Amino acid sequence: MNKVQQSALDAVRDIPNGATLLVGGFGLCGIPENCITALRELGTRDLTVVSNNCGVDDFGLGILLRNKQIKKMISSYVGENKEFERQYLTGELEVELTPQGTLAERLRAGGAGIPAFYTPTGVHTAISDGGLPLLYNSDGSIKKLSEKKEIRSFNGRDYVLEPAITGDFALVKAWKGDRYGNLVFRHTAMNFNPMMATAGKITIAEVEEIVEVGSLDPDHIHTPSIFVHRIFQGSKYEKRIERRTTRPAA
Repeated sequence: MNKVQQSALDAVRDIPNGATLLVGGFGLCGIPENCITALRELGTRDLTVVSNNCGVDDFGLGILLRNKQIKKMISSYVGENKEFERQYLTGELEVELTPQGTLAERLRAGGAGIPAFYTPTGVHTAISDGGLPLLYNSDGSIKKLSEKKEIRSFNGRDYVLEPAITGDFALVKAWKGDRYGNLVFRHTAMNFNPMMATAGKITIAEVEEIVEVGSLDPDHIHTPSIFVHRIFQGSKYEKRIERRTTRPAA
């Protein structure tokens, strides 16, 4: 029952080249900073990463992208990452753009054992009809397009069939956890983390504080220990803000 790892390196060391990773966070909020740094140090390559976005050029998943460790992203937007844009348009990175709510539900469905579901989001657009560029050639021509998806009508409204998402590993960031793997997230840092924790074959949680078993209020546990396989206490969190929008001081 003791799932505690001594460090981020110990927790992610066995992630192989070519693995599919589910990485929590929204922008730079609630991202598993220590796990990402450890993967850069290990040099694990050819990764398929499922995450809402890909950090920024010099932080978050952006450091793996810059190090050419990611071969495919399944995301909802490019965000503030110019390197993401450059690699996509020059054929160095395959990108499957997915509506944000659909991405969340595909992950939730994967964790719940639901293979696919129907949604009205994106129906009769390139999302359902196919033709979205997934991969470019180096000269800017399109190498790979998205495929057409099934559409069905329910009660007079059309819906597109979206497949669930699961991963080989899920990397999540929580506020507190115990050695069994029970997790509590803090405010908006919860974002994609709970659903990704359920959809990974092996879920690795980094937390700001490991507490004694029994000290977490059962009613306040967001992710139960049954979904978590490894846990470690992170350190040196930067918690950057993706884009500051404050006014100049008076």
